[in-house]
Amino acid sequence: MKPSPNLDPAAVAAMVTELGRSEVEHSPTELVELIGQLELLKNSAAALQARASVALRWHREAEAEVHGHNARRVPASVAGEVALARRESPHHATRLVGLAMMLARELPHTMRLFRAGLVSEWRAGLVACETACLSREHRAMVDEQLAGRLAELSDRQVASEARRVGCRLDPHSIVERIGQAEADRRVSLRPAPDCMARLSGLLPVAQGVAVLAALGVEADTARAAGDARSRGQVMADTLVARATGLTAADEVGVEVQLVMTDSALLGGSHEPARLAGYGPLPAGVARRIAAAASGRGRAWLRRLYNRPGTGELVAMESRRRIFPAGLKAFIATRDEVCRTPWCGAPIRHTDHVVPAHAGGTTTAHNGQGLCEQCNQLKEHPGWRARPGPGGSVALRSPSGHEYASMPPPLPHEPIDRPYALPFPVEIMIAA
Repeated sequence: MKPSPNLDPAAVAAMVTELGRSEVEHSPTELVELIGQLELLKNSAAALQARASVALRWHREAEAEVHGHNARRVPASVAGEVALARRESPHHATRLVGLAMMLARELPHTMRLFRAGLVSEWRAGLVACETACLSREHRAMVDEQLAGRLAELSDRQVASEARRVGCRLDPHSIVERIGQAEADRRVSLRPAPDCMARLSGLLPVAQGVAVLAALGVEADTARAAGDARSRGQVMADTLVARATGLTAADEVGVEVQLVMTDSALLGGSHEPARLAGYGPLPAGVARRIAAAASGRGRAWLRRLYNRPGTGELVAMESRRRIFPAGLKAFIATRDEVCRTPWCGAPIRHTDHVVPAHAGGTTTAHNGQGLCEQCNQLKEHPGWRARPGPGGSVALRSPSGHEYASMPPPLPHEPIDRPYALPFPVEIMIAA
């Protein structure tokens, strides 16, 4: 078969436009067929993305060699460019580029099915993940043995089959990997609908089962004694109480930070508040949290000066090269999460947009909150950033693409609202 010509970005953009304009006025049979063909198209497009990521990596490695740059910085820089292009976090993009490299170099059968649209990026990733600890030779054998069945297997079956074949080929590597995985144990928090939060723990399997069993026993005991709460409610409340050391879950008050307008705090406005580490909250819920903490003597207020009608914080500055604590807190409140577009990771570093060695000042205007990975990324060759109005940052990648980043809006009242006062307040609630 004659190879197809290169697919240029303009042609892909035209295809996207055409798909966006298309209607779906078909018979049920045609609609099902359309859904299936679009799934093949989606998977094949993802495979082309992976191949493009590999090609970009090879280009950047060649450039680094020509210009004498540190080749070890290339993977992180490429992941940063892929993250922005795909509107993903740098952490996720690092995994995507790693998957693309493995598929291109070591999993040819999986890649062939991926390119044909018969397996998704996720399922191709399952094969790569389950064989990551194997030697290149054994990984190729798993890839070959799964090739005939991969398109018919479910997600769970793909992972199970890849693991089963891998265990047979090299059981020692699998056991060693399981031991190393324990070092990756962690706890994370994600927002959930209706002002809830999803607390997750990645634990060794025995510990995870033990935690769930202990919470279950506590819930069964409480229910047997006449507790009116559901089993799930008792388990959740017990988890909070034991983790915080409190006697009751609703007494929690460990460094909770609310930002809301004073009008919303005093009950005259419904302007949503912002809870650090979570995001927007209805004013009524924020008032309830603040009132409960205040009643226990665990809350204090700090006035945050801003421009009326916009919510933009008034700038602070320092003559020092390193950001002092007050200015770091100011930037953390303004930015909330890492300022790299689509990253969303917690802020770990406060740093200059224009580096200090390039004449950048230590000000709120030239400061930004970044996660550790993004802070390191901006030091790689070809990356540039400049500050703009309202706390905005323009980020330029080595390929010349520019991405704009704006801090999330702080709670503020419209300037024409009769009861609006000129500042929001920051409510710190602590045990």
